[in-house]
Amino acid sequence: MFKFLFRKRTETPTPPKTAGQQGTPPSGLAAMSDATQWLQRLEWTVLKRLDGQLQGDYRSLFRGTGLILADLREYQAHDDVRHIDWNVTARMQTPYVREHQEDREVAAWFVVDLSGSTSFGSGGTSKRERACEAVALLGQMLTRHGNRVGALVFNGQTQAHCVLPARSGRRHLLHLVHTLLKTTPSKDASTSAQCSALSLWLAQTLSVVRRRSVVFVVSDFISEPGWEKPLAMLARRHDVVALRLQDPLELELPNVGMLWLQDAETGDQLLVDANDAGFRKRFADLAQKREAALRMGLAQAGVDGLVLRTDEALDLSLLRFAQLRKRVSQMGAGVNASVSSGAMAPAGAVDWAARNPGGLHA
Repeated sequence: MFKFLFRKRTETPTPPKTAGQQGTPPSGLAAMSDATQWLQRLEWTVLKRLDGQLQGDYRSLFRGTGLILADLREYQAHDDVRHIDWNVTARMQTPYVREHQEDREVAAWFVVDLSGSTSFGSGGTSKRERACEAVALLGQMLTRHGNRVGALVFNGQTQAHCVLPARSGRRHLLHLVHTLLKTTPSKDASTSAQCSALSLWLAQTLSVVRRRSVVFVVSDFISEPGWEKPLAMLARRHDVVALRLQDPLELELPNVGMLWLQDAETGDQLLVDANDAGFRKRFADLAQKREAALRMGLAQAGVDGLVLRTDEALDLSLLRFAQLRKRVSQMGAGVNASVSSGAMAPAGAVDWAARNPGGLHA
């Protein structure tokens, strides 16, 4: 399996500018070690910009389950067989399904990969920082509507480093953010996997999260192969969204001469000549093949994917995802008039829509 090796930094990092020089609070995990300040910075820099653009998307993006009977209708090919009303079906001699009034409450779980490979970042933001920002922002958007959020945090060990039960409230969200900020990659060789064991992490998530929920898998998906099957099993029970962490240098190497590259998780080092155009092309080809295989795995598992790049604003990524998911949901509702306008988008459709924007025009 192709694994990305990052450059071993030898230069002395320059100290960040003060808030007075930049006009905004300083960024970085060191400057924002306090969970309250970290969350406040996101609220001012990201959440305020999203507030006016995500109005009306609350029900269409993620919906809870309900118990109150709303209506009965004939069974359609896309319906869940568990919703069939067998008594009515026996009387009418035609399959009928029960429609329930949806609850507004949603339980969301974050499966967060904070292994060694997420510490890499070619610019001012690492993949680990981007993961913490995404979880904090989505958690804030969910908890302010009274929803519950929980998390399984993995730092490279075969089992979860920390499991936070799903609860609501700002105090719980601050505890979750503080846990993410203080979690570091595991250095214990006896309990750590040589490479991220995403399949084991997803299997543990399936055993921990019993009630149907929204599950965000936050990872760079640099892992041992075989995670597609447990991800598909997780998607059958829950509404799963893959938040893929990505850095631009993982796709293409710059022409900067001789480089010492070090694997973030195994510690293996390699000296390469980045001046060699053939080597850079082979590197880019391998990266593209890995991207294609990753997208295919998500599509086969029926999971929507969102790429969170370290060189792109977080609010733009989330807004693009919300718009795509809403349009795919509307497109799916237009196929069958019996489906309500707030129905969930077909699993995997958002990742398909991102690759085929021409097929989404109304």
